[in-house]
Amino acid sequence: MSFAELIHLEAHGADVLVGTGPRYPWGGLYGGQIVAQALRASAATVEERYQVHSLRAYFIRAGDADEPVRYEVDRIRNGRSFCTRRVVARQATGAILNLEASFHAGEASATVQTVRAGDDVTGPEGLIDDSWTSAFERRFLPDDDDGSGRARCWFRIPQPLDDDPLLHATALAYISDDLPTDAVTRAMGLGRDAFDDGWFSVSLDHTIWFHGPLRADDWHLQDFTCHGYSSGRGLAVGHVFTPDGSHAATIAQEVLIRKRRT
Repeated sequence: MSFAELIHLEAHGADVLVGTGPRYPWGGLYGGQIVAQALRASAATVEERYQVHSLRAYFIRAGDADEPVRYEVDRIRNGRSFCTRRVVARQATGAILNLEASFHAGEASATVQTVRAGDDVTGPEGLIDDSWTSAFERRFLPDDDDGSGRARCWFRIPQPLDDDPLLHATALAYISDDLPTDAVTRAMGLGRDAFDDGWFSVSLDHTIWFHGPLRADDWHLQDFTCHGYSSGRGLAVGHVFTPDGSHAATIAQEVLIRKRRT
């Protein structure tokens, strides 16, 4: 299945679109897919001259892979420079995700970059791919698992994508739900087999700011750091860099991690 097919939506009336997802290894839907499809649904109601510059999503319930997801779009505002949309993703149990997205018509300005990838970044060539899905490739940088709460990883969509900026933005949204949990578990001193030893995790809320162009079918680096863990919730903030070092996006996610209830 191509990535475009993975996030495909069908129109079902005014400002309502429906998507499906495969069953993932844990038995349900993947949160990144719901975010990506919700972003695509919101963009379907916006003129092409506007490009997404930010989104904020709350994960409400686990998704059921045996049931389609209904995306209901609310056109909050159409402005000259910005458009705002709200999307509620629903299944039979009720809402499973709430997303708000903002789109910008773009304007000329200086470009200032203060965040850098660093000089110690190993390229993806020669690193081991350990992705849990065929939808994207994932290669961790070595020597980050040292209790510092940092996780760095190269990602890409393995199939070539067309030049549509929205497609690459939705691809980044799809991938972006993967790495934050690793940063939090590393800060907690948990090994990579923690979830086989009785720990449980779920994404709570998720934000992306899109700063510049990125091709998701080319390698791009995500660099996440856990900013703290309390009350069972860990906050991870990450930066996304293109191969030439350009800062393409910033991602923040809060993750619930706790022992499974018995």
